[in-house]
Amino acid sequence: MNELDAAGITDPALRASYAACRRLNAHHGRTFFLATRLLPARARPAAHALYGFARMADELVDNPEPGTDPAAELDRVAAMVEDVFAGGSPDAPVLAALSDTVHSYGIAQDLFEAFLRSMRADLKPVEYATFTDLGAYTYGSAAVIGLQMLPVFGTVGPLADAEPGAIALGEAFQLTNFLRDVGEDLDRGRLYLPLDELAAFGVSRELLEARRPDPRIRAAMAYFVARTRAVYRRAEAGVPLLRPESRPCVRTALTLYEGILDEIAALDHDVLTRRAVVPKTRRLVVALPAFAAVWARGTLGAGRRLRS
Repeated sequence: MNELDAAGITDPALRASYAACRRLNAHHGRTFFLATRLLPARARPAAHALYGFARMADELVDNPEPGTDPAAELDRVAAMVEDVFAGGSPDAPVLAALSDTVHSYGIAQDLFEAFLRSMRADLKPVEYATFTDLGAYTYGSAAVIGLQMLPVFGTVGPLADAEPGAIALGEAFQLTNFLRDVGEDLDRGRLYLPLDELAAFGVSRELLEARRPDPRIRAAMAYFVARTRAVYRRAEAGVPLLRPESRPCVRTALTLYEGILDEIAALDHDVLTRRAVVPKTRRLVVALPAFAAVWARGTLGAGRRLRS
């Protein structure tokens, strides 16, 4: 069955909006898109809408169209989000799907406001002294996305019990991106690795910007990798609190994204001259058993319903 049919989305314009979000997810979020294929079909459009909105806003900041003002574009998006929660009907494709999703799942407005605040922080060169300083940014840029997704995934108990795991999920993915993209972020005038932590290994921003292999940088990166793995353990602890049908999606995304840390280690923690990428073969090795289990569960469940 088509995902949109399964979700009960019949309006042609709304279907087109969700389809646009799905394309954004497929193009920009290959790992997450693969994992969303493990969700029940009815839940996938909402996951695409939430990812599509986040990617749209992120692109306004990271890759603005020539001649546009990213700050003004973010203000425009913030106004549309306010309109969504005021009961309006935005005509921007991604916002239309977002509006339908937030009202269907009861997702709080403050999560989107926090996200846009973090996006605005990226409009100027940034650096953070400590992990505490960085935490305010990562909450808005990533943890809130885990919280947004939580009602879509569903929980077996109170939503609040699963929130720490959802926050850790977003944080783990974001910290992994920071480690993988150190050089790319420096090109944009950003350094997300806390300066105090880097200084403990004798690493400065200037040393990173030199882009030369250095044992001090490797030691610092090894430390950050180990610290990030601990965040993944906190995220894993939250998976059993999700609805059973959502767990394969989240477990697969966790395993694949943590695989980036494995690739960083395999590069001897050289993140400045090479980019850590999980090979397609490994993604398939991780995902295929989960797909097989989901397919078997669906097939056996359908058989039991037919026999009944």
